[in-house]
Amino acid sequence: MTTFDDRERSYEAKFAHDADLRFKAEARRNRLLGEWAAELLGKSGDEARSYALTVVSSDFEEPGDDDVFRKLAGDLEGRADAATIRAKMAEMLEEAKRQVIGETS
Repeated sequence: MTTFDDRERSYEAKFAHDADLRFKAEARRNRLLGEWAAELLGKSGDEARSYALTVVSSDFEEPGDDDVFRKLAGDLEGRADAATIRAKMAEMLEEAKRQVIGETS
């Protein structure tokens, strides 16, 4: 029975680790998106960092990415269309994953 208990603990630890990495990557992606959007909005310095944090915090409104998309789409109206925002979200998620995994290595 010990082998099964060890296997179960191992799966639980892997699940927790993967969930932690996913959370960190999504938060990093949102910050990167916020920095990208701030640049499009003409913000820089502290104002850009502050705006990026509003994008990060918008992700806590509901599960999934729709809350972040709505925030960006509303703020970037006339500067970026939905397809551009969705593409940037996918691009930044891949970049965020690379960064987070690089930090844990």
